[in-house]
Amino acid sequence: MFEAMERGELRAVYVVGENPAQGEADQQRAQRLLEGLDHLVVQDLFLTRTAELADVVLPAAATLGEVEGTVTSSERRVQRVRKAYDAPGGARDDIEIVYELARRLGHDLGSPRAEDVWNELRSLSPMHAGMSYTRLEALGGIQWPCGDEDDPGALFLHGRLWDDVVEDRAPFQPVEHDPPVDVLDDDFPLRLTTGRRLESFNTGVQTGGFSSPLHAGGESILLAPEDGERYGVADGSRVRVVSRRGSVEAPARYDATLRPGLAFMNLHFPDEVATNVLTIDATDPKSGTAEFKATAIRLEAV
Repeated sequence: MFEAMERGELRAVYVVGENPAQGEADQQRAQRLLEGLDHLVVQDLFLTRTAELADVVLPAAATLGEVEGTVTSSERRVQRVRKAYDAPGGARDDIEIVYELARRLGHDLGSPRAEDVWNELRSLSPMHAGMSYTRLEALGGIQWPCGDEDDPGALFLHGRLWDDVVEDRAPFQPVEHDPPVDVLDDDFPLRLTTGRRLESFNTGVQTGGFSSPLHAGGESILLAPEDGERYGVADGSRVRVVSRRGSVEAPARYDATLRPGLAFMNLHFPDEVATNVLTIDATDPKSGTAEFKATAIRLEAV
């Protein structure tokens, strides 16, 4: 999307439930491109940094308790979500917003009932075909793929590979190793990798709005003790973390589980420390995944 925006091919964007102004790699570039759009619409529960840039904000209802539908877990289990109470103010279900917007633009998308939308999905997706609301409720959830009403679902995604004769073999695609785009050198000798904390979520929009002992300490850069000694950074001191795209300031903490040469930060507190200012937006040519995990940095005393 951002490449198309950079080329001027995309001048209007509709963002649903995401915060790319703070969640994208090379955050300064992302914000610049979002600010340069002719029209930006954001549909979300919260007034995120992205929503603050929008021309139109459509308040959405929360999946937990305010809408009907389904949720799919990391183990591929599809379960029912049930509405328990009405959304506050003018907030509406995501489905209702999209269908009403289409109606006002002159297009009838059919029934916005969650079950009707789900049945349409099942008619188009063979791996969900056997997951009626009745079966999902009776079984407490079903793991895809589930091809028909008699299919109990797949406990193992590739269970067929345990058959004595494998009819449908797993595809393998060999690739040449391609090192990180952001190379290490004398100016940027440390490799920064970014990730998540167990108790936090993405840019902190949902988890950063409440106080918790688990959130104590905010953001920091974790270093191997050997790197702290090598670069003259004391445990608990404040440093400037610099990459080829920008810099941020954060406290440094020693972490003996890190190997020398590798540092770690997360992205949950962008209002305090905008970690994604540092990261590179180069992408993997096959998966399209941004190279968050391999940023070249240096440390400067503050």
